[in-house]
Amino acid sequence: MANKPAYKILLSFDVEEFDMPLEYGHNISVAEQMEVGKRGLDATLQVLAQHPQVKATMFTTANFANHYPEAIRALVPQHEIASHTYYHTAFEEEHLLRSRMQLEAISGVSVTGLRMPRMRPVSMHAVKAAGYTYDSSINPTWLPGRYNNTHLPRTPYVENDMLRIPASVTPTFRVPLFWLSFKNFPFWFFKTCVASTLAKDGYVCLYFHPWEFTDISTYKQPAYTRKPCGELLQDRLNSLLQWLSTVGDFDTIQHFLQSKEQWPKR
Repeated sequence: MANKPAYKILLSFDVEEFDMPLEYGHNISVAEQMEVGKRGLDATLQVLAQHPQVKATMFTTANFANHYPEAIRALVPQHEIASHTYYHTAFEEEHLLRSRMQLEAISGVSVTGLRMPRMRPVSMHAVKAAGYTYDSSINPTWLPGRYNNTHLPRTPYVENDMLRIPASVTPTFRVPLFWLSFKNFPFWFFKTCVASTLAKDGYVCLYFHPWEFTDISTYKQPAYTRKPCGELLQDRLNSLLQWLSTVGDFDTIQHFLQSKEQWPKR
């Protein structure tokens, strides 16, 4: 282990109500959204508990935190609490400040980071005014039907005085290293993509959703968003963490960004 490169692993989870079926025209009650989200968080934490060296950034909706305040407080000793705005489905600009203040009240710690649900565009002026120091709402790739951000930087940069850290994509072809890739790519290929990104950038920023790690196989949404899930995906996450532990050190996004005084401006 003495020869392990000084790579940084930025693991993040969007801790939220499970509202994805609504995107596809299928109703799901708020109570069920919360229940699935909480089951997923519990399952995720069971995997993380097998790797006590793992630190992660938990982008949390205030709505979820309001329902499970004790669960959010329990994350604080090991992980970073960041904002995923107030609700996962609805958004108004005022939610930026409201969610930060509510998450701070519940967690008892300072909340400095933001990730918009579904990587929605957001004004950096508004993010700064709401008291955040960084934003992680960029996936610098092309995702059909969602966004085309291939013109944006792959690595951290400053936009309108706000520090932005994109989700990682591979060099050259910008293959996204996010939850859908983790679920649908062969595991060896996902690892290869992560390794090439680590070698180029010195770090990797990965993101997942806790609800993926519980059984969502019966919900009416595209199969590529549902499967694998539950125990199968828990096993894959466990294998990923075992491998990542041999190639780098885990860090929170907040701490990682503080390690460098200046980042390039766009």
